[in-house]
Amino acid sequence: MPVLSRRMLLAALAVIPVAGRALAEPAPLVEVEKTSGCGCCKAWIAHLEENGFSVKARDVPYDALTQSKAAAGLKPEHYSCHTAKIDGYVVEGHVPAADIRRLLAERPDAAGLTVPQMPAGSPGMDFGDDRDPYDVLLVRRDGSDEVYASYNK
Repeated sequence: MPVLSRRMLLAALAVIPVAGRALAEPAPLVEVEKTSGCGCCKAWIAHLEENGFSVKARDVPYDALTQSKAAAGLKPEHYSCHTAKIDGYVVEGHVPAADIRRLLAERPDAAGLTVPQMPAGSPGMDFGDDRDPYDVLLVRRDGSDEVYASYNK
């Protein structure tokens, strides 16, 4: 059996991080619909990009955005300021990137996730020290929901 020299071992170890990156799948594209004047939507998009997501944003009229929310299976009580689609799921509002990754890993039979309204302290709404407790809800295909994650409680 051949003996590895120190140089060969170091060369092999140097390749491992590159090989690991090549095997890691990139996150699916997040397609965001928002109105043109919403700064918190832009801040949420930046949060996703900082967490490794690729994002394609599109400004749409408010009425078209509302229709898109309803078509995705959301009820008005689930609505927030922007609506995103990723790998067959809807993501409504200021959902943390970690919860989107969990959704994609677990693949529940659901329409998607929502953070209703715009709670202070959620990603994209994290201006200053104000923090509202909030829940990330898993929206089932029948429109019902359940708590998926809770923050600041």
